Amino acid sequence: MSYATSTAVPSGPTNIFRRAEGWLDQRGKLAWIAAMVLGFIFVWPVGLALLAYMIFAGKFRSSSYSDRKDDTMFCRHRHHHHDHAAFRSSGNTAFDAYKAETLKRLETEQEAFESFLQRLREAKDKQEFDSFMDERARRAAEPKAEEPAAPGAY
Repeated sequence: MSYATSTAVPSGPTNIFRRAEGWLDQRGKLAWIAAMVLGFIFVWPVGLALLAYMIFAGKFRSSSYSDRKDDTMFCRHRHHHHDHAAFRSSGNTAFDAYKAETLKRLETEQEAFESFLQRLREAKDKQEFDSFMDERARRAAEPKAEEPAAPGAY
């Protein structure tokens, strides 16, 4: 007596979608884009669903950058942790001192510029408010012309 196990892949909608995804993955991004465009042309909800899937599944990500572990610019964003490379030591003390001094100077300049912009906004707001108040006072000072009384009114 022999017991045979079934190695048949179950059929159903999920299997069809997985096979289609594998087929499109083998052919690359252009196949995904072509499928999405055809989906929009023939049945627009299918194209929209494909676009959403492609965005959320990361089908638009460039594989040449996502596979590199040493590229700090892309690694930071891929792992969703933002370690600030600007504050790490390079190992060269002279360069680190220069970098710290430059960063401090840039922060000081940024704070000065932001305070300048704030003063500029306040001056503009004051000018607009003063203009409004002058216009209001001018209208209040103008004598109003008496309107003729309505017929039959005393």
